[in-house]
Amino acid sequence: MSRIQATFAQLASEGRKALIPFVHAGDPYPETTVELMLAMAEAGADVIELGVPFSDPMADGPVIQRAAERALTHGIGLSHVLAYVRAFRDKNASTPVVLMGYANPIEHYGIERFVKDAKAAGVDGVLVVDYPPEECEAFAQQLRAVELDPIFLLAPTSSEERMARIGKVASGYVYYVSLKGVTGAGHLDTDAVAQVIPRIRKHVSVPVGVGFGIRDAATAQAVARVSDAVVIGSRLVQLLEVETRDNVAAKGAEFIREIRVALDALPRQT
Repeated sequence: MSRIQATFAQLASEGRKALIPFVHAGDPYPETTVELMLAMAEAGADVIELGVPFSDPMADGPVIQRAAERALTHGIGLSHVLAYVRAFRDKNASTPVVLMGYANPIEHYGIERFVKDAKAAGVDGVLVVDYPPEECEAFAQQLRAVELDPIFLLAPTSSEERMARIGKVASGYVYYVSLKGVTGAGHLDTDAVAQVIPRIRKHVSVPVGVGFGIRDAATAQAVARVSDAVVIGSRLVQLLEVETRDNVAAKGAEFIREIRVALDALPRQT
């Protein structure tokens, strides 16, 4: 059982929902990434999604694009991201880390080398935005062979066929993109989310996390009522981009703690 699977199993036994923050590696300052990850885990993050900087992100809105640009300006690449995970693992052996990014950096690094080094660093899952399931079955198999979970995206436009295909290859959890468009865009329609989650569950046996458009405790609670996990990225990155180096970790922990309290205030599900 992977660390992600064990985490969701423990949460399910407690009737609690997972909180999954996203931050970009190297942003807003390279030297604060590990400290921020540790602070968020301490504040109640169950899984941490760590963004891999890429110069041409197709699914990211302005906030996440700025984060990637800042990280690239600092010279952060995939090798640095793996180093952050290793440093995090030196102090935290339990909180899963998912690398989230695009195919180009991984293919440039070398897929076999990436899988080997990601496992050695302590990575638990990989979400490649531009790897559709029908084109990366071999990659998914390579990940699962070393107990890394291939994470996939689903969207409001996903067909039943696509849900079924993802259900066959995904492990760990699936990430349902609750809005059409890029990260940070639009208004979250929680009723629409509630309607689509049962459709997803017909095809997918792993937990379902929901992201895009979750900005505060109220929206996190609304989404958590119908899903297994809440993913928060743009709002968190937006809060951190204006902080000084000394305040980044504390601000991240403060925000995560607020969301954690809100999720834990929901009735426990058994």
